[in-house]
Amino acid sequence: MSTPKDTRGQSARPSARPQARPQARPQARPQNYDARQDRRASAASQRASEASRRAAASQRASAEDRERAQRDPAAQQRRAAAGQRQVAATQGSPRQNERRTARELSPRARQARLKRLRRKRIRNTLILILVLAVLGTGTGFLIYHLRGGIMHDQVQAYTVEREFVNDLNSLEDQRSDAFAKNLCVVEGDVPLESSTLNEDQAGLLLDLDGREVLFSQHAFNRVYPASITKIMTGLLVIRYGHMDEKVTIQPEDVNLEDAAQVCGFYVGDVVTVEMLLNCLLVYSGNDAAMALARTVGGTVDNFVAMMNDYAKTLGCTGTHFVNPHGLHDPDHYTTPYDIYLMLKETLKYPRFTEISTQSEYVLSYLRTNQEYYEAHLEATDHYLTGESTPPRDVSILGGKTGTTGEAGNCLALLSQNAYGHPYFSLVMGAQTKDVLYQQMNSLLQNINSNFH
Repeated sequence: MSTPKDTRGQSARPSARPQARPQARPQARPQNYDARQDRRASAASQRASEASRRAAASQRASAEDRERAQRDPAAQQRRAAAGQRQVAATQGSPRQNERRTARELSPRARQARLKRLRRKRIRNTLILILVLAVLGTGTGFLIYHLRGGIMHDQVQAYTVEREFVNDLNSLEDQRSDAFAKNLCVVEGDVPLESSTLNEDQAGLLLDLDGREVLFSQHAFNRVYPASITKIMTGLLVIRYGHMDEKVTIQPEDVNLEDAAQVCGFYVGDVVTVEMLLNCLLVYSGNDAAMALARTVGGTVDNFVAMMNDYAKTLGCTGTHFVNPHGLHDPDHYTTPYDIYLMLKETLKYPRFTEISTQSEYVLSYLRTNQEYYEAHLEATDHYLTGESTPPRDVSILGGKTGTTGEAGNCLALLSQNAYGHPYFSLVMGAQTKDVLYQQMNSLLQNINSNFH
């Protein structure tokens, strides 16, 4: 058996355990080292990590939402609607968006944009007002016509014009019931005890308010109107002429028959339509009639055609004109009843009655040689000049005289009785002016005694 060796006294051998490594020294940092770069890198790393985490959470949430949607579709629809409302609330209304955009622009651009917005709003407001006005006008027009063209009936004080306005508005009315409404209908001769007219004369006395024929003699016989023609001439001048228009007197205006009544114009004189109209209706100037016809109608022939056309529209079936003044021509004629229709029409125009009731007209102007010319032209109606006096309580409201060798002395009148009621009277073919006014008075004396 072996015995253990005695190791005492021998030198000890080092053990085989590993020795500890010396600690590494930190490396020295470069001189241009910036600690902020490390912090930014660290922050970026953290953001990336956070984004990854959120993406993962979003994926999990989406997966859960899909699972819930499969289990509860209604809940998914509610969440989608809520999301849309949230987006709409974030976006705002169009006007809010415009204001937000305006705030984000530069001051100059913002001011220009605000101006455009204001102009747009003003334009839209004006368009709205225009549309409302058109709708209101259309509605009123419709109501007006549905009610027969009369919005309401008003009680009016009596005026002469009331008897004459709106009698004949169209040829169709005249052909139907115009002569049975608002007109005195004459069917034949109606005698009057006080009348002093000769058998070969024509005359009328009509109660315009009562539509009654008080006297009628040869109302539809053909007669020569003489200057009563100027009723139609004046009518057309007032309807179609311009009162301030300048008129240069031409040779054809003054080259008339020797006995013709003229105002004394010279060729080349420049006057106005209004001056000529006064000369026509007050003084019965034939040169004034020619100048007016040429001015208003373009030519005298064209004006005469206008006279005949207008006479037809008034219902004057027995009238034919060949000149604007009434100087005699065998083809120039009318009837007493047609004269009534023409004079009745003139009373629609206040200017006509204002001029025709003047007792005098003062014509004054500078001739072409700068010579001042003035003429006092007296009315041809003796009632207006005071040379004849109408019966008591009879007022003369206007009319027209006419005198030629073939026509005799003629007078068409509108008068008024003591109660303010109008009458039309006419005497044709009197032998003299004195006889003319005596015969007219024999008719006018009845307009007060006849009134009931």
